[in-house]
Formats: sequence, structure tokens, C-alpha cells
Amino acid sequence: MGINLSNFLSSKSKNARMIDFQDLDHVDGLSIAVVSANLYNDNRDDLAMFYFRDGANYASVYTQSKIVSENIKWNLNQNSKRIYSLLVNTRNANAFTGKQGYESLKNLSETISSELTKKQEQDEDMAKKIIPKDIMFGCTGTIGEPYPYEKISNQISSLINKIKYTQNKFIWMKAALSIMTTDTKPKMAMEECTIANKKIRIYGIAKGSGMIHPNMATTLAYVFTDAKISNDILNKLLKKNISTTFNAITCDGDTSTNDMATIFATGKANNAQIKNINDKKIQNFDKSLNKVLLNLAKRVVSDGEGSSKFVTINVKKCKSEIEAKQIGLSIANSPLVKTAIAGEDPNWGRIIMAIGKAGPKINLKKLLIKFGNLKIVKDGKLYQNYDETRTAEYMKNENIDLDIEIFTGKKSFTVYTMDFTKKYIDINADYRS
Repeated sequence: MGINLSNFLSSKSKNARMIDFQDLDHVDGLSIAVVSANLYNDNRDDLAMFYFRDGANYASVYTQSKIVSENIKWNLNQNSKRIYSLLVNTRNANAFTGKQGYESLKNLSETISSELTKKQEQDEDMAKKIIPKDIMFGCTGTIGEPYPYEKISNQISSLINKIKYTQNKFIWMKAALSIMTTDTKPKMAMEECTIANKKIRIYGIAKGSGMIHPNMATTLAYVFTDAKISNDILNKLLKKNISTTFNAITCDGDTSTNDMATIFATGKANNAQIKNINDKKIQNFDKSLNKVLLNLAKRVVSDGEGSSKFVTINVKKCKSEIEAKQIGLSIANSPLVKTAIAGEDPNWGRIIMAIGKAGPKINLKKLLIKFGNLKIVKDGKLYQNYDETRTAEYMKNENIDLDIEIFTGKKSFTVYTMDFTKKYIDINADYRS
């Protein structure tokens, strides 16, 4: 199952190389298969199946948009205790497709569950009967186009035939490439930790480049672990860690109809039982999960459509974390701020504007703004030693840090974003052409 190099080499991937990515290896209990359903009419990989031969515990968070895709509706309607397969397609969001989109997933779930049950009978000593509600779907791409049921259905047998019970870096890369839309780079992350001296693996892939704004998960993100953790604890861990990772990023302020982040736990590590989220045995896993999610979230921002700068906005000394986040997002989502950063213009007045319109109260007499280590505003006034030339030079960096201190409390929040370049307009003006 070699990599479809046309995905990788012709993706305008900013000279990305295999060596640039972590060495994701095998997660016991997980199998992966990737094929082309020709959804882009160019034979690139566009359909991925993740198969859990003994099932997996899981937890998901979804978009808070009032208009959601049919696959989100499907996933929410199943309420299965364990999942046996996740099927992800690109090119088509299956949003605003109505009955045709939902019925397509229903039919696909019946085909997949039937075919995987046959595979169980072939490969397992204790074969399990897999049913439609044991199947989840992820969809991404254009909204409002009929769901390509026939093309996808015709590839289910091929997918199942290609299932590999052992993964390696190439298979993970292939899977990450297959779910890309306007992304220029695949997004993968990994951490290893312990639960009561048992080695645990946490691997993740994601896609996202545009239509990115915190309102749950802002993208598609799938995390896989061999840890043995209940659905309830997985759900609490995911919600807790989403808030400072995927819900702390924004590219363009637009929330998708398809946002979905799911963690699957195969239980194959057979670690000691975790009784609740406050169990000390889960602390290392909690921190490692956050690292994986934050790594993936940052990769989404750094690959934002047309981006040339990665921007970190640290808002500190606020009355509450909510207010710090409001101010951070006001700065991050301002087209005027984002275009100034793209133009390498130290136009700090636009930062002032974005702070002022955010809503929370500010201690203007103490307000502090820094670009990197350079003080711009101190005690609510332009810093007396402000150096425009040095600040303009700082703006040429690829990584820009903005530090804001509000002086109304002790809470903080960090938001990650990117700039707006002319290329962003080109990408979105030509998105369907």
C-alpha cells in the first residue's frame, strides 16, 4: 500500500519531506486502509478506513453550527458503545444533501458492517457480528453537492481487501494525505506515555486549512490510542483538552458544518483500570493527549490557506479565561490585523482596535502590548522607547508572538492564528473551479 505521491509531491507542500514528520508506528487493535474513489477525478487517495477488529471505546466532539452535515447527524444518532470502523472521505462534505446524503451513509454502513463481519469470520477465532450502528463517518469538502455514494460504495470491498493489521509511518502518511482538501501538508502527531507503568501510544491525524474557527473542533481530527479507558472518561478528557487546543485556533473565523474530533481507544495496552478523570494514573495520559491535540491544532493553523506567518496571541492578566479568549479571538479574527501581519507592517493601532472592540473591560492605565520581546504599549501609552525600525524587522519573522496584558485579573488564554495573504483570496475564489 504505497503512498500516492501525487498527493504529496504536487500538493504545493512548502517543500515538506517524509523526514519532517514523526515516526508513527503501530497501534495494536487498529487497522488502516486507503484507496482512491476518484472523487477528484485524478486518482489521488481520497477514502480512508480505520478498522478496530475488537472494537474501540470512543468519544467525539462536534461542530456547534446550527447547520450540520449528514455524517454528523448519523454519528450522533447511533449511540453505539463500541465502534468497529470509521470511514472518511474527502472532496464532498455531505452537508445540505438531505435524505440522499443520510440514506447513502445508511446504505454504506450496511455494506461495511456486512463486509467486515465476513472479514471477522475469515480472520478471527471468535468472530463478531458487526452491525450498521458500529460504523462512524467523517466527511469533508464542498457543501451542497450530491454525496458520491456510487463511487464510494464501489470501493468498500477494495478498502477491506487492503486492510493492514500493522501500521508504519508510510501508512499513516497515506491516511493523513487521503483526508486533505485545500491543505498543503498532511498533519500527524504522536506521543508515548505510561499508565501505571504500562507503555501507551497516542497517535493522531487531522485535516484543516480553511473554514477554521473555534466552536468545538474546527476541523477533522482523529486520535488513536491502545489505552484501556472507558467512554465516559475519554469524553471528559477530550472535552477538557479540546478547549486549549482545537478550540484555541482560528484561521478565518468561519465554523464548518463538519467539525469533528474523535478519540478511539482499543484497550490493547491492558493498563490498570482508570476509575475517574481525577485518578492519578491518568495524569501522564492527560498531558500527552493535550500535546497531540495541540500539535495537530498548530499544524492546521500553520497550514492555513495562503498563510505566510504563524501567530501566537498570549492574552494575560484578565478577569477570566473567557474574557482572555474573547480578546485573543478578536485580535486573531481581525482582517485588518491579519493583513497587516501579512504585509509585515507593525501597525499596532490595529491591535488596539481589536482589543477595544472585544467586549471585556480593560485597565487602560496599565495595558501592555509586546511584539515578541519588543514593548509597544506600556501603561496604556505608546512605550517611550518604541522603535519602529526594530519592530518592522521583527515582523519579517515567520513566527509572530503578540503578548497582551489587560490587568483586570490573573487569568490567561493563548490563541493561535495565521495571516491573510493575497493567496488566501486566490484559493477561496477558485475553490470549486
